[in-house]
Amino acid sequence: MNILVVNCGSSSLKFQLIDSETEQVSASGNCERIGLDGKITYKAHGDKFVTETDLPEHGIAIKKVLELLVDKERGVINSLDEIHAVGHRMVHGGEKFSSSVVITEDVIKDIESCNDLAPLHNPANILGVRACQEAMPGVKHVAVFDTAFHQTMPAKAYLYGLPKEYYEKYGVRRYGFHGTSHSFVSKRLAELAGLDYNNSKMIVCHIGSGASISAIKDGKSIDTSMGMTPLEGLVMGTRSGDIDPAIIEFICQKENISVSEMTTILNKKSGVLGLSGVSNDFRDLVDARESGNKDAANALDVLVYRIVKYIGAYYMALGGVDAIALTAGAGENNKEVREMIMEGISALGVKIDEKANQTRGEEILLSTKDSKVPVWIVPTNEELAICQETAELVKNQK
Repeated sequence: MNILVVNCGSSSLKFQLIDSETEQVSASGNCERIGLDGKITYKAHGDKFVTETDLPEHGIAIKKVLELLVDKERGVINSLDEIHAVGHRMVHGGEKFSSSVVITEDVIKDIESCNDLAPLHNPANILGVRACQEAMPGVKHVAVFDTAFHQTMPAKAYLYGLPKEYYEKYGVRRYGFHGTSHSFVSKRLAELAGLDYNNSKMIVCHIGSGASISAIKDGKSIDTSMGMTPLEGLVMGTRSGDIDPAIIEFICQKENISVSEMTTILNKKSGVLGLSGVSNDFRDLVDARESGNKDAANALDVLVYRIVKYIGAYYMALGGVDAIALTAGAGENNKEVREMIMEGISALGVKIDEKANQTRGEEILLSTKDSKVPVWIVPTNEELAICQETAELVKNQK
């Protein structure tokens, strides 16, 4: 079954055409600068094509993508009839969605009711749905939510210590993100570690520029580091993660800036970028540290210390752990960051396999065989996860 996976942003549209049975990607790409001058990057048949073209709105962008997929020279299918379903990444489903759903008008209304929780992402996601529906009216469309996997968290994990009316009136609570990745990686980790997914305790560390950790018990998320928004939790590339809330008013008064301006600073100018003054890329920080840059060294220390703290907290929340996974950008590729994490959790009886740590982007047991807890590198694949969930839902509806 050919599934078109679409991830639509406010001015971009990423796509992959995946065979759900073979898991092969036949074409992929990205439409950038939608609403401006426009650029399409398209990969197929082992080649990469870049085209500068007007993309005034998302509907035009998706039409251009579909034209490329059926193009006589560069295409990978003969007609659009060979696309059996479309899977859409949705950032925020609030409390309304605890699993993926086939998109109807009622579903779109429910997603729109969560727009306050993700004002930059949800409206853009819906634009992608509308554009695809118009271009492919006879095809089923499925919404796969970043937040859905974490809807199994108990109240003690998702409620904040705030007056309860803010939760009741505005939905202020922990939702968590990267759910598609945490679900995909945890299932694969159970297979690799020889665990029964529905009778296991796992910790998944999604360590990219955006980063989060989740505690997964018996196949269900019981806690996760991101909160009502993706700003809470770990120190990230440009996001602060956990801070004392009183800092916001303090800096606003000292710098004479608005709360909105401060929120932008917390999201885009903080994290390891703000700490180091060097970069939001962990690889650049490692290089700078090697050159003697103390700020870069401190940024890496703060980054890893926060990760280690969350792993320790989730070890206690789970009542032990059967396996740990490192995934996403740094988790899959950065040996220096991985080494620091492994050293930080050595109290769990974990030792690093130095040879395995040279690996980039491949599944491998990172811990030694005599470690008390196995730690695996498990590459994430959110697009494949969206493809699989879409295919399963569509099959079940037939």
